[in-house]
Amino acid sequence: MVDNIYFIGIGGIGMSALARHFKFVGKNVAGYDKTPSRLTNEIQSEKISVIFEDDENLIPETFRDKEDTLVVYTPAIPADSHIYQYFLKGGFNLQKRATTLGMLTKELDAICISGTHGKTTTSTLVAHILRNSTVGCSAFLGGISANYATNYWSNAESSFVVTEADEYDRSFLHLYPYLSLITAMDADHLDIYGNIKELRKAFHQFASQTQCGGSVVYKYGIDFDESVVDEDVEIFTYSCTNAKADFYASKIILTPEGLYSFCFNSPMGQISNLVLGLPGLHNVENAVAAIALATLAGAQDDEIRESLLSFRGNRRRFEFHLRTQEMVLIDDYAHHPQEIATMLNSVRSLYPNRKLTVCFQPHLYTRTRDFADDFAKSLSIADRVFLLDIYPARELPIEGVSSSMLADKIEGNNKVSLTTKERLVEDLVAEPLEVVVVMGAGDIDRLLEPIADRMQQILNAR
Repeated sequence: MVDNIYFIGIGGIGMSALARHFKFVGKNVAGYDKTPSRLTNEIQSEKISVIFEDDENLIPETFRDKEDTLVVYTPAIPADSHIYQYFLKGGFNLQKRATTLGMLTKELDAICISGTHGKTTTSTLVAHILRNSTVGCSAFLGGISANYATNYWSNAESSFVVTEADEYDRSFLHLYPYLSLITAMDADHLDIYGNIKELRKAFHQFASQTQCGGSVVYKYGIDFDESVVDEDVEIFTYSCTNAKADFYASKIILTPEGLYSFCFNSPMGQISNLVLGLPGLHNVENAVAAIALATLAGAQDDEIRESLLSFRGNRRRFEFHLRTQEMVLIDDYAHHPQEIATMLNSVRSLYPNRKLTVCFQPHLYTRTRDFADDFAKSLSIADRVFLLDIYPARELPIEGVSSSMLADKIEGNNKVSLTTKERLVEDLVAEPLEVVVVMGAGDIDRLLEPIADRMQQILNAR
């Protein structure tokens, strides 16, 4: 293995976990990202050098030795990137992030969580349970764990590694799980797959790569063909409440603290008196999936019970930034119509008689185009909607696709306002506010601090 690892797109959640791993094992690590962020600040504090100009002249000399340097890149990096082209034309060994992750996890018992939504919270909860059990695990997570303030850790004494299995760019096909989970196979990333049939074909291939002696767990009711799985692999289903599934919850109760208690039911028996430390009814379903995997890995009932209660979720997943009797501010990464609907319905269940205001930044022109009607239906759950411009990420604009187009489709569109990142805070605080949800996978989270500050000022002035 080489001594130097350079990351193009190091600020991505999956890329930063790999960077942290290579730094942990003693490699020289550096990288480039388009813009500074909280995450790049954190990895820089861990003595990982990061540049923010796409200028090959800024690459440190250490990483110019092609015989002793591996270059890991995200598929979100444009092909005309100067730094990418420098390494490509220089004959360096370039690998996509997924290839590197597959290489690192191949010799371990990988617990891989896939699905078009729910995978980040579920994978982090699995890792949290196993970390606090006699089983133990290493982890490459798709979010920053609120419990540990990181998306990576290593445990050389455990054979298990927990990782999020990302369907974008068919990345998860580089993984060969011991335990695999599928949370959902809803249409998404159609810019990659073309149609939902091809997307589902990829999920089936992912499941077929589960190792003999392992297990596949999938959500009860999704269109999954069990015949693709090797006969030496066990197959289970899970559900939030459907008793026809192998794993499900019962006796679900909302506690006075706004958390859910429930019993976990499985072919191995029942675990009673569980309380999930993370709010949101949809997270009970995520917890059922996580407990199923942790149980199959060997975690014990008491270990699961204690870990569930202490779980604090992930940064940008149902994350409270303000929580008083008068005002609430929640941040969430939701960027798919089903995720948005699930999130907003969970907020409604917690605050049934409060005005719900949503600030949403659509992510990608293709996703907005492909699911415009579904986005409109999901956002209509809110009482008031503020729409930012579409976050383009890796894409160029598409004629006729805009936030204005989306606003026209939202039911009762007089409750919708178009705004910008520069105007959002002022537009928002001009309204009477009770429960505010900030959502999106772009850079809308950078507005959370000024929004929280202004909401707190309003409270202080009362």
